[in-house]
Amino acid sequence: MNFYLNIGDIYALLAAFCWSSGVIFFALSGKYFSSIQINLLKNIIGLFCFITVLILTGNLFITYSKQEYGLLFVSAILGVAIGDLFLLHSLRRLGAGLYAIIGTSYILFVFVLAFIMYGEIIPMQVLIGAIFVVFGIVMRSKKMINDQKNKILFTGIVYGLIAQSLTAFSVLLIRPIMEHGHVVHIAMIRFGIGALFNIIHVLLGNGFIFFKETIIKGFTNMKMLIGAFMGTFLSVIFWLSGFKHTLAGKAAIYNQLSTIIITILAAFFLKEKMNFINWLAVLIAFFGAMIVSMA
Repeated sequence: MNFYLNIGDIYALLAAFCWSSGVIFFALSGKYFSSIQINLLKNIIGLFCFITVLILTGNLFITYSKQEYGLLFVSAILGVAIGDLFLLHSLRRLGAGLYAIIGTSYILFVFVLAFIMYGEIIPMQVLIGAIFVVFGIVMRSKKMINDQKNKILFTGIVYGLIAQSLTAFSVLLIRPIMEHGHVVHIAMIRFGIGALFNIIHVLLGNGFIFFKETIIKGFTNMKMLIGAFMGTFLSVIFWLSGFKHTLAGKAAIYNQLSTIIITILAAFFLKEKMNFINWLAVLIAFFGAMIVSMA
């Protein structure tokens, strides 16, 4: 059996690692910031990084057609502004364990939407690998689930499914643009629009003083800066690049490994306990990824 990773597969794996690292730093900075503040800061700091790179490389201004600008706008609204909002609401209601299980629906949404939108057929070997990855995530997350009120549980599940479907649809929507466009520039536009909606939301809901204090605290907090650099800037570049250079289904499976990577990083940096079941779940998930790499 030969294991082969093309450049898109590597990008997708790097996206999972960078996002997982970002989540750990977001968790550490959660002592100082609320979920709304973290969402605002990660997008603004990420946007600042995108703009800086484009200025240094001379690619700040790139022209797209009106239709492409329209697709980028819709993608940003659905994926960054609305999708992230549903994600945070779902995470707050379900907790990390149950949300991780709901998050595996992202793979299914990518499979289905990639077929509907582009006629992409997922090889059987990739499907088998996906089953192992999902099983590993469910095994890891099941013991983390706390008792929830039925109403809160149902609402959290619905919000989670909406978030995953919007994330999958938003990236597949701009896949044709990524085939010839500059990935960092596309990320800048998406997060620029998303950050604008975040800013408006915070200003209307919490006021200017709250917004100003959040920005000052965020740009002087090293954990927040590292989290945004890893979890927004690098992970988004690799995430989009993965979808650009490999099958959407394979990219989605590799992306989903972030849940398992978070488990490993949390054990080292957040001192969370790992038992036999947890390590077995990690091995099963990575075994699934290895099966996918042979497709």
